[in-house]
Amino acid sequence: MNHRILSLLASRLVIALVSLVIVSFVIFFATEMLPGDVAQIILGQAATPEAVAGLRAAMNLDEPAIWRFLRWLANLASGDLGTSYANNMAISDLIGQRLANTLRLAAVTALFAVPVALFLGITAATLRGSLYDRIVSILTVGVISVPEFMVATSAVLIFAVWLQWLPALSFANDVQSIGQMLRVYAMPVITLSFVICAQMIRMTRAAVIDTLNTPYVEMALLKGASRRRQVLRHALPNALGPIVNAVALSLSYLLGGVIIVETIFNYPGIAKLMVDAVATRDLPLIQSCAMIFCIGYLALITLADLIAILSNPRLR
Repeated sequence: MNHRILSLLASRLVIALVSLVIVSFVIFFATEMLPGDVAQIILGQAATPEAVAGLRAAMNLDEPAIWRFLRWLANLASGDLGTSYANNMAISDLIGQRLANTLRLAAVTALFAVPVALFLGITAATLRGSLYDRIVSILTVGVISVPEFMVATSAVLIFAVWLQWLPALSFANDVQSIGQMLRVYAMPVITLSFVICAQMIRMTRAAVIDTLNTPYVEMALLKGASRRRQVLRHALPNALGPIVNAVALSLSYLLGGVIIVETIFNYPGIAKLMVDAVATRDLPLIQSCAMIFCIGYLALITLADLIAILSNPRLR
């Protein structure tokens, strides 16, 4: 591996770390700006001003925000997520099972959506200009135009209310067989797959078409290579970087879309936990959940950048 690749990889990692620090600053002070006094919400409206002031002092809320941010950042770096205001429990204990449920939902969605999107994107690029390509393009544009909450609400009305095939709510802890897993994950996975599939299809199609227009693929055509060989042997290996970026960007969007899906289907994941924490002004829990989502997003984007660098033939 040459020095240029090493320097590019190192720069991407440094950028990711700096971005993470900036994001942590934004998350902390954005949650600090939420309306309402946390101590007053915990004690209730009947609490005396002295009791509220005492609780604020016990929770270090009377200290300057910048000192509390630095202490929180140091604890976060050491793996200490703090204690929940509302439950008086370690946040790591609250997040543990919820995070596993969210990761399971994301994994099932990725296993379903990525192969479907790559197949449709690659075949649409291969058959560019055909009726099949036009149909796929129209469907992807239509799907992108529909927000997740509308897809989720429509799925509930059709499959749960009218047809009564699937449950309206998804309880991940009830999964004991493959059939139950399909029933629990069907509507959340379909809802999440709609948007990320459409994005991956469009980006994959564009990447493969750009590669098919390069001189070395045209040379393979002149030498008598079949269309299948042009795509699989010459185009796809060189389009790997853009395709990986398309997959990573779509999966990173999945982290945001899961908030809507978990709320609508009452799925017991970390996004639903964060939404509930906002209602109780549980600032440490909100901050921890938001940081987990941001770390996942930055990890996917950074991984896509690293793979794109390593798969670039000109750098090798």
